[in-house]
Amino acid sequence: MAKATQMGSDPIGKLLIKQAVPASIGILVMSLNILIDTIFVGQWIGANAIAAINVVLPVSFFIAALGMAIGMGGGSIISRALGSQENEKANTVFGNQITLTFLLTFTFMTLGLLFLEEIIPLFGGKGALYALAKIYYIIVVIGVPVLGFCMMGNNTIRAEGKPKNAMYAMLLPSISNLLLDYLFIYQMGWGMEGAAWATTLSYCICGLYILYFFLSGKSDLRVSISHLKLNLTIVKEIGSLGFVTLSRQAVVSFTVLLVNNILFSLAGPTMIAVYAIISRMLMFALFPILGITQGFVPIAGYNYGADKKDRVVLVIKKALIYASVLASFVFFMIYLFSDAIAAVFTQDQEVIKDTAEVLKWVFLSTPIVGVQLIGSAYFQAIGKAVPALLLTLTRQGFFFIPLVLILPNYWGVFGVWVAFPLAEGLATIVTAFFLFREVKKYIASPSA
Repeated sequence: MAKATQMGSDPIGKLLIKQAVPASIGILVMSLNILIDTIFVGQWIGANAIAAINVVLPVSFFIAALGMAIGMGGGSIISRALGSQENEKANTVFGNQITLTFLLTFTFMTLGLLFLEEIIPLFGGKGALYALAKIYYIIVVIGVPVLGFCMMGNNTIRAEGKPKNAMYAMLLPSISNLLLDYLFIYQMGWGMEGAAWATTLSYCICGLYILYFFLSGKSDLRVSISHLKLNLTIVKEIGSLGFVTLSRQAVVSFTVLLVNNILFSLAGPTMIAVYAIISRMLMFALFPILGITQGFVPIAGYNYGADKKDRVVLVIKKALIYASVLASFVFFMIYLFSDAIAAVFTQDQEVIKDTAEVLKWVFLSTPIVGVQLIGSAYFQAIGKAVPALLLTLTRQGFFFIPLVLILPNYWGVFGVWVAFPLAEGLATIVTAFFLFREVKKYIASPSA
């Protein structure tokens, strides 16, 4: 386990960068993929196609998030097991992750297809958006179990201290999706079908790489048939920690449902297109902060498992500093170039004008976003599922949803956009309080 043990010995700053840079690059390319995919769809199909994809993504991402939840929940256990030299436990956890991922994603995929006529309108696929959303939905949802496996595998690769391989697993589908977009949409004129098949086939390419990684001996994990048999104790632990990630994605999906419907009722399809662009920019612009968060988790989990308190505290401090500096830079870039950013996505002048103004409001609280992300990730890394869950839900569940239901009654569409920075600010205050209290308690506790 040579790679894993480095997380307990290498200098923290160097280690965090080593873990975070590949994760950031992977997220960057994946986000660019989604971003450019949106640009291609907007320029080659139209603004309604962007809105239609925004209707479908929460559904497909929620099902795929089952794999991400299992990957992150199991990854936390694997990191701590490797830190305490429990290699057989790590292998058993991974085997259980594989079984759980396919059982759950296939079940929800089937339900998603059976109830598509009810789901699509529920998420805002109404009027002119319905037909486009249905085309995209069916093709993408069929490929979601593969995406679930990719998300599970990617988080497990990162948990065992192989950030470069995790990065490759994100690069391959991103690049292939863009190439297939160009071929299917622009060259072959397949429209929404082309966009959907490009997405689904890119999942398959990612899945093949992850399968190769685990079967070729590159992984430190060794899974046998016996490891695939579900172990109730391990399933409960994976579930309790993974539920944090799943709850986050469930709230994200519900939030998109809610915002799509509020915007449709207030301003029609045009404002849903604006929200779709904003959503893509949130995924893209925050890639370095998300990369630091992903790099932080296995280091914190491993050293917590090895009872190296000084290293745990140091990685928290450095992750917070790096994330805050980068987040501040992102905010200033968005603020300065909001008009140019909006114009890249579409030729619709009304959408461009609205998007440029909205970007400034939605990203207003970006400089402090690192505290919320690192804080909730820490509790997940050390295996404390309940506080991790509650802190994960603070921004969107406890603050954003109530705000977005109340503020539009007074300020209309503007109330939707101002809810974003207000929710982020409130969530950051709550997370900072609980994080610093937990770290203080951890430092004072007797060593094992």
